Amino acid sequence: MKIPRHIGIIPDGNRRWAEGKGLSKEKGYDQGIDPGLLLFKLCQKVGVKEVTYYGFTADNTKRPTEQRKAFTEACINAVNILSKENASLLVVGNTKSPMFPEELMPYTERKVFGNGGIKINFLVNYSWKWDLYQLKKSTSLSNNINNQIQSNDISRVDLIIRWGGRRRLSGFLPVQSIYSDFFVVDDYWPDFNQEHFYDALNWYNTQDITLGG
Repeated sequence: MKIPRHIGIIPDGNRRWAEGKGLSKEKGYDQGIDPGLLLFKLCQKVGVKEVTYYGFTADNTKRPTEQRKAFTEACINAVNILSKENASLLVVGNTKSPMFPEELMPYTERKVFGNGGIKINFLVNYSWKWDLYQLKKSTSLSNNINNQIQSNDISRVDLIIRWGGRRRLSGFLPVQSIYSDFFVVDDYWPDFNQEHFYDALNWYNTQDITLGG
């Protein structure tokens, strides 16, 4: 089977899941932590080399305070859990904003945990405009680090999987996703099961990956 080297994860539908259970919207976020770890284990098993999770965006922070606090705490907990695995972990997002959690500052430089292994990227307080800002300021595309995108340590994404039925990127890594294949799962992220993952891999295996060639 053709295994994507880098998979992007858009874990959507937490609020809709909570409402469907008769809960307030913020109650859905911590239900996405265990699925994130299970997905990590599955990626390890099949030989994926890099995974990027879409934590929350700068636009998401405009939501009601109780929701913002809930998804921020869920991201902190998820990163801390992954730091106990064999992984090379990096958190990418606007650290100059007060919406970036202090607890995740130590992860804004890539750190190797355990035996290393899969590169794990977590987008936290991320904005595509913020990501590309340095290029906008630049007058040339030289190799100077000041002219690189903020997410320059994240490689091109082969496959993006989005839960929750929405068919949009929502600003997810606009540069790295330029040739990504896109698979949508209609179920909400808290209802993740391993069949979602294998369905996405089986679909990807049927795609004609040419990268424009």
